[in-house]
Amino acid sequence: MNLKFDPDRCFSCDSYACLTKCQYLNYDFESAREERIKIAKGEYSKVLEECKTCYSCEEYCPYDNHPFYRIVELQEEYGINLAPKPIAKQLLKMYAPREKDIASITGVGEKALSLCLFPDLKDNVRSKLFEGLPVIMGRQVFCNLVYLHFANMSVIKERAQQTIENVRKYGVEELVCFHDECYGFFNSYAKAYGLEVPFKTVHLYEYLYNWLKEHEDSIRKLNVKVAYQRNCSNRLSPETDRVLDDIFELIGVERVEREYDRENGICCGAVFKMWGEDEFADEIQKKNVDDMAKSGARFAVFNCPMCYVALAERSAKAGLMPILVSDLCRLAVGEMPRLPGRG
Repeated sequence: MNLKFDPDRCFSCDSYACLTKCQYLNYDFESAREERIKIAKGEYSKVLEECKTCYSCEEYCPYDNHPFYRIVELQEEYGINLAPKPIAKQLLKMYAPREKDIASITGVGEKALSLCLFPDLKDNVRSKLFEGLPVIMGRQVFCNLVYLHFANMSVIKERAQQTIENVRKYGVEELVCFHDECYGFFNSYAKAYGLEVPFKTVHLYEYLYNWLKEHEDSIRKLNVKVAYQRNCSNRLSPETDRVLDDIFELIGVERVEREYDRENGICCGAVFKMWGEDEFADEIQKKNVDDMAKSGARFAVFNCPMCYVALAERSAKAGLMPILVSDLCRLAVGEMPRLPGRG
């Protein structure tokens, strides 16, 4: 599996947006040019040490040349450990696919919803929004893209084809991906590495928008302001962020303008905690939530379950109600959702 990366595109690039727009590196044009060329050549660059794995350069690149995947490959090649080795090894072992799980796969129908590795969300999809949609989840359908945060590209490569094959074994022709990371795996990562995906994939936002549009008469406009936490893996499918705006319009929600949203979104800090960078994680989380709080929003809205876990308590203390996008939609159709981890 080889990455579809063309060094010449980097050599001829005159913007270096992948590095100059990064929220964490803050390189000037000349520094960005120098380091980008090193990366294109496969040489060591200080970027490999300083990268916070926020995925944003995948979105910033004007050529769809996969700079972030390139960086992660080089991090692994040069032995750069972004997290303590025991933590990384434990994660790899904990979520490795098991033969017994793969052997137990049985057909679920032509269309299904993937919850990936988030069994706690089962109650959140017990809703008329997802009625009649079978749920698949577990190690056998885990996309493994979280290992991009740990410079373990080889593990993702090793497991990628099996993950795709496992979904196919379920008999699924159309897969709704609850998590951005899963959708990004099938629609960004797989394409970047030349993997064929033999079924259609639908992002949660597209699914929700279509359902709400079809049942528009049942929507009760919420008339609230929300601060949205755009998660890192949404950078792999930025077009879906615009669909979220359409959902908000349907249900009567105003997405407040704030400093750390859309292209300027910053991380929830969960990964930095796993790296052992607690002080930096706290700093980022404070900046993020303070920005939400001063926006005048009533809700702090999340799609990534990890972002929710990382920021729910802090945002609640700041006076915002933390909620998932899907649960916000449930409120708009008269359901009272069960908030993850809150009973």
